[in-house]
Amino acid sequence: MAIEVCRVKLYWLKMPLKRFFETSFGKTLWKHCIVVEINDVDGYTGWSEIVAGEGPWYSYETVETAWHIVSKYIIPLLLKRKLENIDEYIEMVKPIRGHNMAKAGIEMALWDIVAKRSRKSLSQIIGGKRDRIVSGVSIGIQRDIKTLLKIIEEYLIQGYSRIKVKIKPGWDIDVVKNIRESFPDIMLQVDANAAYTLNDTKVLKKMDKYNLLMIEQPLYYDDIIDHSKLRKKLDTPICLDESIKTPYHAEKAIEINSCDIINIKPGRVGGIINSLEIYNLCVRNGLGVWIGGMLETGIGRAYLVALASLSKISYPNDISASNRYFEKDIVDPEWRLNKDGTISVPDKPGIGVNIDIDELNKWTIKVNKFTK
Repeated sequence: MAIEVCRVKLYWLKMPLKRFFETSFGKTLWKHCIVVEINDVDGYTGWSEIVAGEGPWYSYETVETAWHIVSKYIIPLLLKRKLENIDEYIEMVKPIRGHNMAKAGIEMALWDIVAKRSRKSLSQIIGGKRDRIVSGVSIGIQRDIKTLLKIIEEYLIQGYSRIKVKIKPGWDIDVVKNIRESFPDIMLQVDANAAYTLNDTKVLKKMDKYNLLMIEQPLYYDDIIDHSKLRKKLDTPICLDESIKTPYHAEKAIEINSCDIINIKPGRVGGIINSLEIYNLCVRNGLGVWIGGMLETGIGRAYLVALASLSKISYPNDISASNRYFEKDIVDPEWRLNKDGTISVPDKPGIGVNIDIDELNKWTIKVNKFTK
């Protein structure tokens, strides 16, 4: 399906989080992102979110770098040509090395347009089969274990099916031990965000006794080799996140047995097409796979829900309700948690939610417009 873009508008958002979110690399108080609005010549509008944050902590990409790359390089290319399909977009931006979040933001808005023109939901158009996806919640590092246990209890009461907690050296074994003593039967996993090295193998090995679903990205954020060594020494499955930036990285990690599971974040890996390729690699090779999140607004969350509707997603996803992070989201309807710990997959054409323009404008601190 050919796509001819005639207008692009970028919104730089700064939204307050209801509760700070702390990982091994720092504390987040505000949600920074870029919302993308694309119009085609036939009058269809696609929306998406560039998930690059306010600092180069999770990734080298930031709001500033994404704004620059999209404004100076990607949008001028997009406005110059008519695309026969989204694969052509992938080829068009291939000469730009890296900057996956910037590339993904434009690609996903194109998917929204294609889905709307096809009168299908985003889930349907990418091959999704589920009408509900299993939701987990990710909990950041807290001031003490007592506070963490109270927060976990709150989310379990709300109905979340899986609990993930952030860990770092000094905030790990005692944390997991106390969680297991308080909640012996919950689905539990930990996420280190690359805070450990192979020198910490003994500490990580102690996790084996606590029946965890997985340890996510324990070692260096670019590594697949040391993870392969660590995997041989642990009984707990290893999940890779930051290390898997492209299908190529996924293929090599699988080739050398670096992990048991891969967390797919469409922003991290460059968009929907790359996400589907990594998903299929995992399915063909018998790896677990699930969809991760990056504190998305309701716009970005729509793409996570669509990917999580794929039939072979094998673990609960980091996709929570809108009220997990925001007093009011920028979409209508907001994403809500069902009583059974799931989130419903929209069946409306496109991403399945409307944009609350008043709420979007309320948190917009910068705008850039581009036309043919």
